[in-house]
Amino acid sequence: MSTDSDRIKRTVGVPLTRMEIERIIRESGGSAKLEVRGLNLKGIDLAYLDLSGADLRGADLRGADLSETDLTGADLSEANLNGATLSGTVLNQANLSQATLKGANLSEAVLSEANLVEANLCGANLSEAILNEANLSRANLRGADLSGADLGITSLFGATLSGAILTEANLSRANLSRTNFFGATLDGANLTDADLSDADLSGAVLTDETRSG
Repeated sequence: MSTDSDRIKRTVGVPLTRMEIERIIRESGGSAKLEVRGLNLKGIDLAYLDLSGADLRGADLRGADLSETDLTGADLSEANLNGATLSGTVLNQANLSQATLKGANLSEAVLSEANLVEANLCGANLSEAILNEANLSRANLRGADLSGADLGITSLFGATLSGAILTEANLSRANLSRTNFFGATLDGANLTDADLSDADLSGAVLTDETRSG
């Protein structure tokens, strides 16, 4: 049940706190019933919490700390995660479609089978992240760091990776059709059995160590 304080915060946009989120989870009977869509969570510390299945659609999570948080199956579509810390965060099968993650830190995050369609990941740090079988179709990864990331069997159809760093990244069997790699660094990347039809590789750095087949 919403308290007067909750209603005021919804009205004036005062950020919720970690303590309040933990209380809501307890009262609602678990993270899968947590619904904070569209609310102000700017700068909140939610590190290490279990938020699997939570409804965070359109939430303002700018600058939030979600380090190693379990967000398996959570709905973060259209959420604002600019500058957020998601290092080591578990986002398997999470919905991040049309979410904004500019400059976010997702190093070593686990995003297997996640939906990142049309997500904005400009300048994001995805080094060593696991993105196998994720859907990044039409996502904006301009200038992102994907060095050492696992993008095997991932769809990057129509995505923008201009200026991105993909050193030693695994892109085997990925759908890279119509992907923009202009000026991207792909040295040592694994492109075995990847679909590069109509991809733009102009100005991209491809060394002898870049594997394809």
